[in-house]
Amino acid sequence: MHIPDGFIPPIIYIPAYVVDVGLLVHGFKKIKQNLNENTLPILSVLSALSFVLMSISFPVFGGTSVHITGVAILSITFGYWFSFFSTSLILFLQAVLFGEGGITSFPINSLAISFLGSLSAYLTFRILKNFLKEEVSCFLSGWVSINLSALVVALILGLVPVIAHDNSGNPLYFPFSWDITIPALMLPHFLAGIVEGLYTASVYKILKSKGFVDV
Repeated sequence: MHIPDGFIPPIIYIPAYVVDVGLLVHGFKKIKQNLNENTLPILSVLSALSFVLMSISFPVFGGTSVHITGVAILSITFGYWFSFFSTSLILFLQAVLFGEGGITSFPINSLAISFLGSLSAYLTFRILKNFLKEEVSCFLSGWVSINLSALVVALILGLVPVIAHDNSGNPLYFPFSWDITIPALMLPHFLAGIVEGLYTASVYKILKSKGFVDV
């Protein structure tokens, strides 16, 4: 799902940086208010697992990839600001150290995967747990989270050739339109969402049995 460098034009990634940095600063303030010696160990473990999960990716047509993220369980356990900041840091480290993603594409990846993924997982779980079992709510929050992120990435990539082309209409950056980006990303992520959901529900069940979550 990571967008590599060279796919996104400045007209998109510069405003995205402004929004993303603003949200990260706000998120850091939220974390400072709530981080303590009780939350740090589990947050570190779940963040490390997320790093590993996002490092195991498979290429899809168009130059991006499919992978699970571990975003949902972080958001359910600690809230979406913790999840957003933690997984954004992971995305940045992966871009800098391993070339997974990119610097110009970082704000898009951060907003789509970390922010929207975290927020959607948190809201999905909070709403559904009033009607469904917590494990089922966890599963669905994981599925919704990763598929919403994939959809946003697909929409942004498909927008690129519409707004960034030469006078002859030839794309200057990413060349494929929505009729390619949406199925190319959504079909594999429908399946990846099942794995994400199972991971989220399984880890939640373990954490709850150990008394680490109380939501």
